[in-house]
Amino acid sequence: MHSPVPIAPTRTEPFVELQGGTHTYGRGDKQVRALDATDLKVGQGDFIALVGPSGCGKSTILKLVTGLISASSGTVLVAGREVGAEPVRVGMAFQNPTLLPWLTLRDNVMLPLKIVQPFRQEYRAKRRGEFRDRIDALLAQVGLAGFADKYPWQLSGGMLQRASLCRALVHEPQLLMLDEPFGALDQFTREELWAIMQDLWITRRPTVLLVIHDLKEAAYLANRICVMQARPGRIIEESVVRFARPRTIAMSYDPEFVTLTQRLRELIMNARPGKETVQ
Repeated sequence: MHSPVPIAPTRTEPFVELQGGTHTYGRGDKQVRALDATDLKVGQGDFIALVGPSGCGKSTILKLVTGLISASSGTVLVAGREVGAEPVRVGMAFQNPTLLPWLTLRDNVMLPLKIVQPFRQEYRAKRRGEFRDRIDALLAQVGLAGFADKYPWQLSGGMLQRASLCRALVHEPQLLMLDEPFGALDQFTREELWAIMQDLWITRRPTVLLVIHDLKEAAYLANRICVMQARPGRIIEESVVRFARPRTIAMSYDPEFVTLTQRLRELIMNARPGKETVQ
């Protein structure tokens, strides 16, 4: 069992920061304002969950932070500089694990080491030694020991998602972006992967932004939960999750845990289109 992990990050300056960040898709009469002026601070090593109704701009925030899209106005800072100005290693995992079917599990997980600096320049020298050992150890940590030479079509959905998490973490990302990574799985597999994700975060401490609809999952995994309103999206409430780690499924039945998820649910219900937002 792990020792309890501090809820708050140790670094005082934010590693990720949105200062009045907005984004509008399209032009002219086809414009859609996906994100209204939004402020967000994420400390280094923190674990933040973004929740809210569909279309509230959760994934837009992920895209802004990774530089996939640019802010229409406001500022997006990563590692103290405008996004893209400072090289930052980013890992990503989505609802669909998107593994390449013609590669083994080990080779799929190794892809970031082949692409991302500084690992890319060492790839030829280390791919059959140090990098192979690194991947096998990571696969073992998520319960996939002995499956490194299997192909994606030989594995279950839960096993594929574990491998996807390994691929997102193998290059030691400073920033981990998770967009509904367990949404397509059955409840028992999801809960098993929550425990694995928590263990990976405790041992590696990347800065995590998680987009999620499952409030129980958000409260289990995150240090802080940001509730967003419907389009144009913006953060309307932040809740600190104070439960000690490591967390367990049994804890999710505690009255304090249930009270938190119920309060989040009420906020989201009031944040849907046509509802008046509670301030």
